[in-house]
Amino acid sequence: MMIVYNVTCNLDKPLAPTWLNWMFQEHIPEVMQSGCFLECKVLKLLTESEDNQGVNYAIQYTANSMEEYERYKQDFAPALQQKTKDKFGDQVLAFRSLLEVIN
Repeated sequence: MMIVYNVTCNLDKPLAPTWLNWMFQEHIPEVMQSGCFLECKVLKLLTESEDNQGVNYAIQYTANSMEEYERYKQDFAPALQQKTKDKFGDQVLAFRSLLEVIN
């Protein structure tokens, strides 16, 4: 059973280039170095709503099993999430969800 760990992030548009650079150069490589995920995709949300402020990105990490995700969540996520908070504080709001790949 393949699992997708989805992190949707909302941030102000002016911050996007700095944040994206940091994600690609530092954060995503560190997450992938955990060995818990097979691949990572970064997507930009194109749908806009009236109450939506800023810009939204979805970072999707694919794991081979629920066990691999749980290992990431326990052994790696707390420190990596803290690094993000230390760097960006409340400038980036993250919503995390877990999905099962059906097909």
